[in-house]
Amino acid sequence: MPDANSLYGPLDPAPDAGWVEAGPRMGFFTDTSVCIGCKACEVACKEWNGVPDSGFDLLGMSYDNTGALTANSWRHVAFIEQPRPAGHRTPPFEDNPTGPPSSARSAATAAGTATDTGTDPGVPPGRPEPAARMAAGPEFLGMPGAQPPGRATGADTRTDFRWLMMSDVCKHCTHAACLDVCPTGSLFRTEFGTVVVQEDICNGCGYCISACPYGVIDQRKDDGRAWKCTLCYDRLGAGQTPACAQACPTESIQFGPVDELRERAAQRVGQLHDRGVPEARLYGHDPTDGVGGDGAFFLLLDEPEVYGLPPDPVVTTRDLPKMWKRAGLAALAMAAAAVAAFVGGSS
Repeated sequence: MPDANSLYGPLDPAPDAGWVEAGPRMGFFTDTSVCIGCKACEVACKEWNGVPDSGFDLLGMSYDNTGALTANSWRHVAFIEQPRPAGHRTPPFEDNPTGPPSSARSAATAAGTATDTGTDPGVPPGRPEPAARMAAGPEFLGMPGAQPPGRATGADTRTDFRWLMMSDVCKHCTHAACLDVCPTGSLFRTEFGTVVVQEDICNGCGYCISACPYGVIDQRKDDGRAWKCTLCYDRLGAGQTPACAQACPTESIQFGPVDELRERAAQRVGQLHDRGVPEARLYGHDPTDGVGGDGAFFLLLDEPEVYGLPPDPVVTTRDLPKMWKRAGLAALAMAAAAVAAFVGGSS
């Protein structure tokens, strides 16, 4: 008997798919705050699953040379360079700041305003960060030391640049639209609650690609079939950890039962907030969101859009029952109109 929430809402996906003796749902928790961008996960994924290389192009996107999740990149490490404080936010200020600009860059930024704010050269409306930097005065960066920047002096004295690094992967959604639209049964739900593509059944129709709210699934150009992360289904069946999580040197990628990972993630967010990182937040962990929660969710240090993630993903098949109902009513109305026109014409 299908669950009442089969198309939308909280759900345990494996039992809903018909697995009678399914164990706990397994998944990933990726803590981007400790990701160092080493790409060990990318290499391990390719080696274990026999994924072809993605080309060796320099994309001009920092150290990112894969660009996105594709049929040949089931793990993608994103590098986002941000000219902002690495361990703290710009302190708030009251009224208009005074004093000379702290650098030519901040002066040039502030000079871009078209509204007179009472400062010289001016402060962009709604942009307190440049103004606060102007009021702060010159910044002493310190002498070279034996420890990494900010380690000896604390987060408050780190420079105004940071890298955000995140190892992206298929989310293995609770409500997987790719699985709903597959006409051949190539995509199926495993006993671990994950979503896997059977490449020998895939006919290359591409329906799953347009259905995915995250843009994860892709077709391989040489054969047209769809490919994506399987969460190392073969390793799970043997009681092993997925290759990417096994290779991660900082435990940024954590594998385990999803319920336990959610508890662990909530504790980690609390730790970061206590340590002065208020922007830390979870993404994809909520079972009441538009996809019923993800089997692979993340701790982010900025808005989801910064990482190339949709801010509010919704399963694209959620409204299918309503759509079919409306289509049926429309068809009945057209049929009734045709009958009425025929009867009226004959009389």
